[in-house]
Amino acid sequence: MRRAILLAATLAVFGTPALADEAVTVQSLLAKGYAVVGTVPSPIGPGLFLAQPNSLYLCFVSETPSSPAVTTRYCKPVK
Repeated sequence: MRRAILLAATLAVFGTPALADEAVTVQSLLAKGYAVVGTVPSPIGPGLFLAQPNSLYLCFVSETPSSPAVTTRYCKPVK
């Protein structure tokens, strides 16, 4: 029982660093040298294609009249 508790505690402490990584956003991709190469309309908000020579992401953004900025909903690599 102690071993199971110790294992669970270890995983809780050391198994979460991936969650602490910064989320991929339009701003973070632009800072890494990606360029907007296309757009697509979508019911969830405009989609932006951002590319580097060997990498392509599709990001969706959203805004409201009262929002202070356009924000990234999510980005995913295109494979």
